[in-house]
Amino acid sequence: IDETHCHPSFRLNKLNRHNPESAQMMQIASAGELPVSSDFELIGKWLPVDDARLLELGCGAAFTTRRLAEAFAVREIVAMEVDRIQHEKNLLIPDLPQVTFVFGGAQAIDLPDGSVDAVIMLKSLHHVPVRDLDRAFSEIARVLRRGGFAYISEPVYAGAFNEILRLFNDEQSVREEAFEAIARTVASGNLELEREIHFLSTSRFAGFEEFEQRIIGATHSEFDIDDTLYAEIKARFLPHLDQEGMAEFLNPMRVDLLRKPD
Repeated sequence: IDETHCHPSFRLNKLNRHNPESAQMMQIASAGELPVSSDFELIGKWLPVDDARLLELGCGAAFTTRRLAEAFAVREIVAMEVDRIQHEKNLLIPDLPQVTFVFGGAQAIDLPDGSVDAVIMLKSLHHVPVRDLDRAFSEIARVLRRGGFAYISEPVYAGAFNEILRLFNDEQSVREEAFEAIARTVASGNLELEREIHFLSTSRFAGFEEFEQRIIGATHSEFDIDDTLYAEIKARFLPHLDQEGMAEFLNPMRVDLLRKPD
């Protein structure tokens, strides 16, 4: 994505990071037409990745971790996960020598001050307990080197996929709390807002079975789903299947690219 020729939504909130009013200009969602992109693309464009030490908070099953490790000449990725079950699975991954898997959450990062070039959070900030959000950003600022970046990508509460998700996992309030925590961090000056990017990400599922396995069956959360609710979830999902049995969703996303002051 070339900034000089990109869709206006990518330029919408390119802010002066030294402006203390930046937090007031942030948008939790964009009403404009959005381009289709991905966190992988945007990370490659906006973060220092060559010979960099990256910290990924909430790495999940390490899908993006793997893509980053294999596509870029990173020095190391420290991939943290707070879900013990998933972390134990990650430790068994045999072919990512430049990745160090660590158990833990954003509110308690066991790394030295100024020891990473960039911090990455992909749809994980809103999973941090609300009471720990400010502490998490204090920790992020602490471990970043001066001039280092924090890439915070969060789903926007909108879209067809969200309409299915909220039947059993309504995240509106926690996503709003997460956004407000970012704004507080920017207002405090601990991290400066480099830019805000709104885009559409693509989610694909090979049938309802994959959706059930990846989303409903995720080990980091437990959902109270009885037979009636299960049937409603499935009924909402099935109309999105194409003739090949694939379902594709375009999901509105927001990235807040933050920078630690020099």
